[in-house]
Amino acid sequence: MMNIFVSKLSYKTNNDSLVKAFEIYGTVMSANIILDKVTGRSKGFGFVEMEKDEDAKQAIQKLHNSELDGNQIVVKQAEPRRM
Repeated sequence: MMNIFVSKLSYKTNNDSLVKAFEIYGTVMSANIILDKVTGRSKGFGFVEMEKDEDAKQAIQKLHNSELDGNQIVVKQAEPRRM
């Protein structure tokens, strides 16, 4: 399973539209747009987990610098969280 970082998201983008963009390339295990705790509004980035690494790599290659809901998005493999 691979975790993918997606940034420069439109405020119109929601978890479902993120899943739809990625599921073309394989099974999406989860999609989570990060929300501001005070306003509840998107922070403009999120994460997608895909079942197979090869599908995730293809999604990264195809979706990086593509347009989603009017914004050109950045897509790359997420780095492990630092503690």
